[in-house]
Amino acid sequence: MPPLTPAPGLAASCRTVCYDCHIIHPETTMTIAIYPGTFDPITNGHTDLIQRAARIFDRVIVAIAANPKKAPLFTLAERIALVEGALGTLPNVEVCGFDSLLADFAAAHRATVILRGLRAVSDFEYEFQLAGMNRRLAPNVETMFLTPAETYTFLSSSLVKEVAELGGDVSAFVADKVMAALHNRLR
Repeated sequence: MPPLTPAPGLAASCRTVCYDCHIIHPETTMTIAIYPGTFDPITNGHTDLIQRAARIFDRVIVAIAANPKKAPLFTLAERIALVEGALGTLPNVEVCGFDSLLADFAAAHRATVILRGLRAVSDFEYEFQLAGMNRRLAPNVETMFLTPAETYTFLSSSLVKEVAELGGDVSAFVADKVMAALHNRLR
């Protein structure tokens, strides 16, 4: 079988593939959700949302934003590898980096849903603004919100980095590979 080639504008690692026969079918109607974020680093809260989204949607694309304005601790390539390592093998989940408008990324991947996590009421105002802008830019894409499991409602990548920088134990908050990467980066 020849290698699959993505449509123009898609990252080489991103393909719309039928998971039964592994062939690209443009006419296939699948519910594709994009879960965007910086994931610097991915936490168990993120992983919880991705695993639950994988049960709801036909396909979930974890879209890792390059986002140099945030001055991430890990490079985009490192974050992609960490997310892939933390997720293991979920057959309908793929991980892609992107550096474009989310609305354009969603259109290029034929996504109909942008998935966002809400930890607390304080997240809502910002997420509401983002959802409104994304609706304006991509009217055919809906934003849906999931809340994390109660054990992760306080968890954020920023908080994990801060605890790790100060020598605290973050093993309950991130996958082992992520914890090792944090330890190596921050020593």
